[in-house]
Amino acid sequence: MARSLEQAAGARAGASPYRRVVLKLSGEALAGGQGFGIDPETVEGIASEVGDASRLGVQLALVVGGGNIWRGNADAAKTMDRATADYMGMLGTIINALALQSALEKRGVDTRVQTAIEMREVAEPYIRRRAIRHLEKGRVVIFAGGNGNPYFTTDTTAALRAAEIEADIMLKATQAEGVFDADPREHPDAIMFEEIPYIDVLRRGLKVMDATATSLCMDNDIPIIVFDLGTSGNVLRVLRGESVGTLVGARRQPR
Repeated sequence: MARSLEQAAGARAGASPYRRVVLKLSGEALAGGQGFGIDPETVEGIASEVGDASRLGVQLALVVGGGNIWRGNADAAKTMDRATADYMGMLGTIINALALQSALEKRGVDTRVQTAIEMREVAEPYIRRRAIRHLEKGRVVIFAGGNGNPYFTTDTTAALRAAEIEADIMLKATQAEGVFDADPREHPDAIMFEEIPYIDVLRRGLKVMDATATSLCMDNDIPIIVFDLGTSGNVLRVLRGESVGTLVGARRQPR
């Protein structure tokens, strides 16, 4: 006998231990090997991974950085005040969000971009309840424009949005396998942590995220998984609860 729609939805949701997730992508991830700007092939690859993940039944929100377009701490930004440089970086995140939206919708993934800096002609303003409603309807929501204020990183924005939408976990996609006790590029013998408490990340100054973002996750009990975006299929593996990367915060649940 055919299963009901409710049963089918439950089976899909059962493929992941998480109900609602925030995935943080760096702007540099969109640049691919060219190191600057937006590489269409790389964006297509990320959209493919996110599209597969969205079909697990997980409510998925993205936060994307803007470092591939503009970095507030770059040499060019040192000739202007910090606030102006940060606002320029926020505009870069909106460009990246629109590129991701286009690539996702080509794959049939219903997507909404919400920005903390209002641009009604191209994206919705960020409204918490509307974002949650989109997620409940199965849409992927991309949060752009930072949190609308200078002096905050997009990591902090991701932690803030995760707290606001009551996400179960925050995923930090990086160019490294996880969190190491030293920079593995400079120290080949660096050891990767499988799990590490928030407070140890803060005490040791490990470069997971900035201290504000880590503290915000700690205060709101939001675990963080740091993993390598460059390994194909990793987003799906993390969402299925496989032991990938480093878990910051609560211990992994046995499966």
